Formats: sequence, structure tokens, C-alpha cells
Amino acid sequence: MSPCSSIVLDGVSKKFQHKWIFRGINATLNQGDIISITGNNGSGKSTFLKILSGHLSPNKGETTYFDKTNNKIDRDSIYQDVTFAAPYINMMSRLNLVENIELYIRFKSLQKGLNVDALIDLMQLKHAAHKELRFYSSGMQQRVKLALAICADTSVLLLDEPTTNLDKQGMEWYTSTLQQFSQDRLIVIASNEERDFQLCNRSLSILDYKKKK
Repeated sequence: MSPCSSIVLDGVSKKFQHKWIFRGINATLNQGDIISITGNNGSGKSTFLKILSGHLSPNKGETTYFDKTNNKIDRDSIYQDVTFAAPYINMMSRLNLVENIELYIRFKSLQKGLNVDALIDLMQLKHAAHKELRFYSSGMQQRVKLALAICADTSVLLLDEPTTNLDKQGMEWYTSTLQQFSQDRLIVIASNEERDFQLCNRSLSILDYKKKK
């Protein structure tokens, strides 16, 4: 499959039961964009990311994926070129870090120049490489989730509340790592924290699509 170069949203709307979460989102998200998704808690930021990833379908409108030659990419296969990190995504807690990475790279390749050992060094978790993840702190677990998503060889990267559970050192690590692996990708970051948006060059507010008819 050719890498995804753009995502076009045409009137994308989502509701749960009888309540519209957002309505009428029209936007084109391009390779090279680092986009902040803002809105109050419960406004629909996570739902929006899940629609971008192909895990959810809109109730109205269409999400279309294109490669760099403007050919459409099958929605059912877009997952191959998307990575997604969020605090609510669980890992294999009874596997250690090495085992988690080895399992992960059976499904997603790493960025050029990275292997299991290099990724563990990048995470700064060499001292805990053979410890089961259930014994990691919440901050260590979040660092693992972010590193796997950011360092995967995908063109679309979706991050939901990326600095949740990270201390100051962890937040600095997040910004540095994201910057290192941001080239030639479409990156979408949903958060309420301004610190998560340091590298963003575009913004989209879910609140702008709450009352559209």
C-alpha cells in the first residue's frame, strides 16, 4: 500500500444515540501538517481521532484517504499506515518491554535505523527492559505507548492527550522524540494542554462544529 499523503473530510458528522457530537467538518489534512485538535473534555476529540484512524465511521459525510499521486486508499486498509497512542489504549501488561516491542514490530515496522535495542535506548528504559509492563509506573507506560506510535514507520500519527502521566522530563522527551520523527508525516494531536502543541502548525477546534445544521 502506498503511504497516505492526505485525508479529506467532507461534511463529517458523528452522533451517539440521538446526540450529535460534531457536525459538518470539512477539512483537508496534509502530509507535513502537525495539527492540534482542541475542545473541552467530552467534546469529541477522541472520537474525531478514531474516525481519522478508520476505527469509527461518521454518521454523515465521508473520510477519504489519498496517496501522494492522489489515488484513493481503501479505507479498510488505512490502518496499515496509521499509528495511534492514547492513555486508554492498553498494552500487554504481562509481557516485558522487549517482548512488547517484538510483538509490536510483527505488525508495524520501525523507522529506518531503529531496532529493539535502539528503541529501548530512545525510551530511556534500558534499566527496565526485562520488567513486565504491569510493574511500570503510569509515566513509564505512557512513554512506551508514545515511542511505539511515534517511531513506527507510518505516514499518519494520531496522538490523544500525549503528555498524560508524564513528568517534566517525560514531557521534554516527548517533544524531542516527536520532533525527531515528524518529517514527512501527517500528525494530529488532541489535547487540552498547550504544552502538547509546541510543534503544531495548524489547529482545528471541535467546538466550531457543535451547532452546525
